[in-house]
Amino acid sequence: MNASFYLPTRVFFGERALIENKKSLALGKHAFIVTGKHSAIASGALADVTAVLGEFGISYTVFDKIQENPPLLTCFEGGKLAAKVGADFVIGIGGGSPLDASKAIAAFAANQGIEPMDIYDEAKRKNPTLPLIAIPTTAGTGSEVNYYSVLTLPDGERKKTFKASDAWPRVAFVDPRYTYSLSHGSTVSTALDAFAHALESYLSPKSTVFSEQAALFAAKELWDVLSQAPAQFTPEMREQLIAAATAAGMAISVTGTGFPHPMGYSITMLDGIPHGKACAVFAGDYIEYNEKTELGKARIAAFAAHIGTTPKLMKALLPGLANVDLSFTEEEIDRRVKLICGAGNYTNSPYVLSPDEMYEIYRAHFLKK
Repeated sequence: MNASFYLPTRVFFGERALIENKKSLALGKHAFIVTGKHSAIASGALADVTAVLGEFGISYTVFDKIQENPPLLTCFEGGKLAAKVGADFVIGIGGGSPLDASKAIAAFAANQGIEPMDIYDEAKRKNPTLPLIAIPTTAGTGSEVNYYSVLTLPDGERKKTFKASDAWPRVAFVDPRYTYSLSHGSTVSTALDAFAHALESYLSPKSTVFSEQAALFAAKELWDVLSQAPAQFTPEMREQLIAAATAAGMAISVTGTGFPHPMGYSITMLDGIPHGKACAVFAGDYIEYNEKTELGKARIAAFAAHIGTTPKLMKALLPGLANVDLSFTEEEIDRRVKLICGAGNYTNSPYVLSPDEMYEIYRAHFLKK
């Protein structure tokens, strides 16, 4: 039995989690706040953070340049600015992009003089990252409870994950109210991302007793909501979704993800499909290929039974909710598969896809008729 687990993040969960635990926000004298242009303001999270910082007399700088699929070079710029203003801790507010970016910015700020790609070289990162606080405004990535930072490389077509043992958030404030302003489409997409985390973690050879339980809890909560295909999300549903997303983030902090993640990166980077929906496109394939193995078939059956459904329904519902309609030539498929064929995620499930099978999957979904 593998019961290993490591989670150094202190999580405060529930409505007013930040306000009621505000002393935990005070990690230094100058905060560098990493956000995008919209969600931190619309959710009310930025106002809550700056009010608490003001109450404690902590100065701050807001860096609101984070886009979806955060560019490595933007994080490098943020790290230089954080060092220049004398920031001694970082607060990430937003969805997966600002939270991932905040980890890289905290590393760059503490290691002035390194080049952008040096962040991936542990030998060149001499200093530990600045202390980090994570405040999610979406229910999807679980970035608040893992040490992954998925960044877009300078070519604009590929992603690479920065991870370091000191890149975990020290504290996470998970308040369902901060997701109320999220659009219906974004709520569905981020929930699909969280479900992918739960399923892929559960099937991973690296799974442990604890990561399995986190994955199963997450999947049950997410399926309860997603299978209803609600036209609107109630506050109760929002609470279910963000609790599940955090649990799924805990699960992948142990196991990592499976092949739907890299398979989806190309259609996110080149075609603008939101990350969660891009993963869900390949959920049926993930189930179908893993069912080719005895272990995979048994694990998928157990997973489906736990959440009250069947593998057949999962294979239909998840891609259906993604509702992605793309059409490519053979040359366009070749470009997209070549960008993602070297990822390590392919070995992280009972069935390991071959490059030929990657092409087969892309052709089945996208080849122009």
